[in-house]
Amino acid sequence: MTLLKVQSISKEINGNQVLQDISFNQKKFQKLAIVGESGSGKSTLLKIIGGLIQPDSGDVLFENKHVEGPNEKLIPGHPKMAYLSQHFELRNNYRVEEILEYANTLPGEEAQNLYEICHISHLLKRKTDQVSGGEKQRIAMARLLIGAPKLFLLDEPFSNLDILHRNTLRAVIRAMGEKLGITCLMVSHDPADALSWADEIIVMKSGQIVQQDMPEMIYRQPVNDYVAGLFGKFIVLTKTQAAAFGEIPKGYGNGKKLFIRPEAFTLSAKKSKTAVAGKVTEITFLGSSYEIEIALPESMVTVKMDTCEVGRGQTVFVSFKKYSAGIK
Repeated sequence: MTLLKVQSISKEINGNQVLQDISFNQKKFQKLAIVGESGSGKSTLLKIIGGLIQPDSGDVLFENKHVEGPNEKLIPGHPKMAYLSQHFELRNNYRVEEILEYANTLPGEEAQNLYEICHISHLLKRKTDQVSGGEKQRIAMARLLIGAPKLFLLDEPFSNLDILHRNTLRAVIRAMGEKLGITCLMVSHDPADALSWADEIIVMKSGQIVQQDMPEMIYRQPVNDYVAGLFGKFIVLTKTQAAAFGEIPKGYGNGKKLFIRPEAFTLSAKKSKTAVAGKVTEITFLGSSYEIEIALPESMVTVKMDTCEVGRGQTVFVSFKKYSAGIK
């Protein structure tokens, strides 16, 4: 069932075309992420969807009904959507439970369940100036969730969070869909978060959609260098060039240009017909893996390995793994 329809949305702000003919649908319970560089129009689009900014043209339909913008209603915003800005605020000198009780219409047990889902039960007696930025964000989310929205709009939710608060927030966002049955639409400048969470990703640049697909397809078969670069390191090869490294891994095989990721390669100390000789220039330890920079005769390539048995300056032979990233 289609929950949201965005139809030919365009918007100009201060003489700049921020959005150009944006169209897409989101199904009920589908996890949809919008990614792109700063200034690509992501946040403006999210606010238009939520009825907070008026589009110049086009329409937004929620449950097949027109979403009114601020030019059409006195108080902007859709009653069945919750919008969490990256610049959310909480009142100072109030206890957390006071802020939540002010907005709460849920029975006590349901409210407590919601607070547990948001990982804030232990914060209720604290004042808002006694909690961290990540904790404030989850409190703000709980306050919005009290209204039982059908669609939750998240604008850069992971900005400025340390790894512990990021992991907690990831769990909260997943629980919103799995336990509360709320559909989520997330804007993020960190593609890694989108890849691990979304059912589908929309990539934007300069106010336009440049690619929309499943995370695996976006990652392994980007339409251009811009999309490829958003999601990490890569090397561009023609099929002829790629053949020198062996059989092209499945999942990378469409198009004239192949955007190959570091984990698709492996290293050997032995020369073979399906390997390219190169010299190790840099080794970076990432905790669970290593990134090894190799200078090839005509380019540089990054190889991602679970272990590292080579040294800087050593000659190695680069080839494709038999299977890449679990694809057989």
